Amino acid sequence: MTGGADGEAALQLADEAFQRRDVDAVVAHLSAAVRGFTANGNKSMAAMACVRLGDVLANAIGNLTASRAWFARARRLIADEAPCIEQGWVAVAAMGCDVDDPAQLLADAELALDRARRFGDVNLETKALADAGLARVQIGDIVEGMRLLDEAMALACGPADDDSVAAKSVCSFFTACYVSCDYERVGNWTELLTKRGVLSWHESPSSVFLSSHCDSVRAALLVEMGRWTEAELVLVAARDRFQQALQAPSWHPDIGLAELRLRQGRLTEAEALLMGKEQSVAALLPFAQVSLARGDHSLAMATARRGLRAVGTDRLRAIELLIVVVDAALAGGQLDVASGACEELAKRTHAIGVAASTARSAAAQARTHAAAGDFETAIASLAPAVDELDPSKSAWLRTSLLFELAGLRRRAGDERGAELDTRQAQALLANLDVVAPSEWTAPPQSQHVRMAVLTEGGKWWTIAFGATQVRLADTKGLRYLAELIANSGAERHALDLVDRVEGVDPERVVDRRKLASAGELLDGAARTAYRRRIEALRQAAADAIETGQLESAEAIQDELDQLVGQLANAFGLGGRQRVAGSVSEKARLNVTRAIRASIVKITDALPAAGAALDRGVRTGVYCSYHPSPDEAVRWIVQS
Repeated sequence: MTGGADGEAALQLADEAFQRRDVDAVVAHLSAAVRGFTANGNKSMAAMACVRLGDVLANAIGNLTASRAWFARARRLIADEAPCIEQGWVAVAAMGCDVDDPAQLLADAELALDRARRFGDVNLETKALADAGLARVQIGDIVEGMRLLDEAMALACGPADDDSVAAKSVCSFFTACYVSCDYERVGNWTELLTKRGVLSWHESPSSVFLSSHCDSVRAALLVEMGRWTEAELVLVAARDRFQQALQAPSWHPDIGLAELRLRQGRLTEAEALLMGKEQSVAALLPFAQVSLARGDHSLAMATARRGLRAVGTDRLRAIELLIVVVDAALAGGQLDVASGACEELAKRTHAIGVAASTARSAAAQARTHAAAGDFETAIASLAPAVDELDPSKSAWLRTSLLFELAGLRRRAGDERGAELDTRQAQALLANLDVVAPSEWTAPPQSQHVRMAVLTEGGKWWTIAFGATQVRLADTKGLRYLAELIANSGAERHALDLVDRVEGVDPERVVDRRKLASAGELLDGAARTAYRRRIEALRQAAADAIETGQLESAEAIQDELDQLVGQLANAFGLGGRQRVAGSVSEKARLNVTRAIRASIVKITDALPAAGAALDRGVRTGVYCSYHPSPDEAVRWIVQS
């Protein structure tokens, strides 16, 4: 049998395995097809087999590193061939949302568009237009980008007859609408796309992937509108449908749910959802934000900078990553670094035309000015951007930035202005279904709610309640309580509380040889070492792909898979069953014991305040302080 015949037979077997949803067999047969066509000298067919293999690895397995390596092989195979339609398909082989740098995405899309129109392939034209539109939006040319995307959607609803290609094109469309906050456009096309059958998750695996992306964009809108419970229901349902249909972890719903968990303060759960997805730029931002929320500022900075390097000319995603750099630098006392990032933010945000991105950028710049003691400039930076936010579309962002603006005015001595901003923010907050920080929801003095104040003072904590003050010796339990009270309503995983209270040094180095055998004994330092090693390997994999060292990139991915699995097992994350004595279970027991012991001491000294605290604190794997709305005693933490 000739090499060409071997390749054709392998493709047929791959098709049959795909119908059975046997992903391992699909990969094996497509690999055989690549070998067969290559041996026969049929570079075009070998390149298309590489494209199919890369597509399976990315969308069925979630291994973007290996996927990109196969796409790169496909490019090399036909780079020197005469113009052909296969060059167009290879150019846009990846999902548009998986291409990091929009400059590269645009160049590839334009090449594909040339081949599509030269050879009359309307399906390729649809994908090329969609990817070019996404790239235009990402670099800030939103009007032209949306024009191209509308043209692509018109083809997807009409003459384009390849459902898989239509699905990938719509994925680029949804991504563009998401990053530019153009949710109305999604609604305008959804009905037509549904009638065309592109959005039906019952039809094919590609449609399941697409419908989950659609639901994730819809959930993002609900989150911004402050309808978090509704957003969670949408994401969980999309996640379940994806996993049932493809028997694999979901992609867009997991990332969307992680972003919601992050806003809710459920950091460990957010990390569980993101674990293994840090190779994707879509997951990279929330991963960096999780590190920032944990207090690991250098890891947050490194992750954000890797993202900035990857996205290149992408203005919209770069803005969000630069904000992480600013906040990580400010938290680490690096005012000069924060100022430099703010200068870059100003360039990226200039004339961007996306109110939400402009407002977030202005808030980061305001925090930097405030850190330098220039409150007037900080207020002048933030106030106009907040005014531009439409409360019907960005209710959560407007609310949070109004509270931030009120804080700046208060620090500047403008109590009247601060009170006006606070009242406006609280009026918006009253209509939102969100988890709000305790300082936002402190009851007005006129409600006759008595305040219990917990204040740290070195080796002692002072508790003030009415005319009485008591001092208690510093304990882990009191520090756990302070963390919960300061984040009223937010859930904290017991492991997060342990890490914060232990004050794990992010720079502490743990021997790599000990990581694989750490097992159930992973402490805070070991978990930090895992996260840092994973980030270093992500960067190494990106470097290897960029320099054409594809075998090296795949070897790095193998080590990454092992580390991610070990970290997940140690946490008991991702649906894995925790074994007795696991680190999560130990943390739950120790944190619960310490918190309850501290509440007993407080109750002995201040019975009414202690009893209210006991009623409001919940312990377990997830802990929180969530007082009843009619509680007569409200606890706060003063620094």
